[in-house]
Amino acid sequence: MRNLLLTIMYDGKNFHGWQIQKNALTVQEVFQNALKNVIGSVPDIKGCSRTDSGVHANMYCVSFCTEHTIPCKRIVAALNRFLPPSVAVLDAKEVPLDFHARYSCVGKEYIYKIWNNEIKNPFLDGYALHYWYKLDEKLLGEAAEYFIGKHDFTSFCTLDKNRQKGDFHRTVKSISVDRCGDTVIFSVEADGFLYNMVRIMVGTLLLVAQKKIMPSQIPDIINALDRSAAGPTAPPQGLYLNRVIY
Repeated sequence: MRNLLLTIMYDGKNFHGWQIQKNALTVQEVFQNALKNVIGSVPDIKGCSRTDSGVHANMYCVSFCTEHTIPCKRIVAALNRFLPPSVAVLDAKEVPLDFHARYSCVGKEYIYKIWNNEIKNPFLDGYALHYWYKLDEKLLGEAAEYFIGKHDFTSFCTLDKNRQKGDFHRTVKSISVDRCGDTVIFSVEADGFLYNMVRIMVGTLLLVAQKKIMPSQIPDIINALDRSAAGPTAPPQGLYLNRVIY
């Protein structure tokens, strides 16, 4: 028996997230179909995270056990042959049998892209939030720094009894807001994330941009432990799972 860890990337624009659903196309479904064509079966596939409809991944990891002897280099080429253009396998390697793509993960990094220009960019449709009004990335960066550290992020979680239980504490290790031309990129690394946590952070920072709240109010929002205290949930199309850390 071998335990394989595969790194993939995908354009989530036309998928309803990673996890298999009955009546919607997901990344896991097309990945499993490709894997069945390559090794003749569908093993128990473990994904590193859930991603919602329209969310992208520059790096996503899956692990599964198999008795198939196909070399790692070969499985990369074979899977890419059967996958659609929107999904690519980047790497494959053998890992210990007790390795789990989700539970062995010690951190993740997400980025959120905002196209900050009065004129829309047709080539970024589905890949960045179009925000018309000028953003002050330094002000947003000042506000974002309040997220750093270990906090109970209940205020930044969409409550869903089927997806979120237990401890809502997470440790944000680094965070930044940077501009490259007309693109503003919000980056955050943490030991884990709650449901919609990054998108709610972005929505709250946009309230800062609109002068509806001050950066110094972020700690009060965190301490409120109340979803209604934070900003709206930003749309999914600007969100990317950027890095998975083991």
